[in-house]
Amino acid sequence: MSLALDAAAQDLLFREAQTANTFTDEPVTDEQVQAIYDLVKYAPTAFNQSPLRITLVRSEDARRRLVEHAMGANGPKTQTAPLTAILSVDLDFHEHLPRLFPAAPGVKDAFFSELAAREAAGTQNATLQAGYFILGVRAAGLAAGPMTGFDFTGIDKEFFGDGKQKSFLVINIGKPGADAFFPRSPRLEFDEAVSTV
Repeated sequence: MSLALDAAAQDLLFREAQTANTFTDEPVTDEQVQAIYDLVKYAPTAFNQSPLRITLVRSEDARRRLVEHAMGANGPKTQTAPLTAILSVDLDFHEHLPRLFPAAPGVKDAFFSELAAREAAGTQNATLQAGYFILGVRAAGLAAGPMTGFDFTGIDKEFFGDGKQKSFLVINIGKPGADAFFPRSPRLEFDEAVSTV
């Protein structure tokens, strides 16, 4: 009773949602992805910097090129998923700040003139956005299979040759297939993870 979401929504987004390892061949439409993005674009980021970029891998050629950078079982999972997204940080996100943060357009140069500062802030905030993206996929009634077992340096060279984007996560998306989920692993209890000072 302490939450605003009803139990069904809590189950959809959290309790019953798990990382999917197999998917049906039912396609994920551009309209579904648009609806997901239009929901999760409201994720909080510092100065509203919004550094996350999402590259949808739809063509067989692009999928083959991506799978070449997968480690272990991530290759076959990615090969058969109906849609795969490469999540990356736009290292030039600061160029949008005068429009995205009009209250203080000077932050573009005051805080983000150096690439190292943009990479650190962008990675932290894009990772936050990625969590919201996974929730958005779940809210669309789809399953997400986020993976870090990839050669991201190789992905960057393959897909972002200009060096202005830095990938950090690959997510398979679709309706869960047969034996999609491993048994739920345990989680820390409240008093193990939360403290008050």
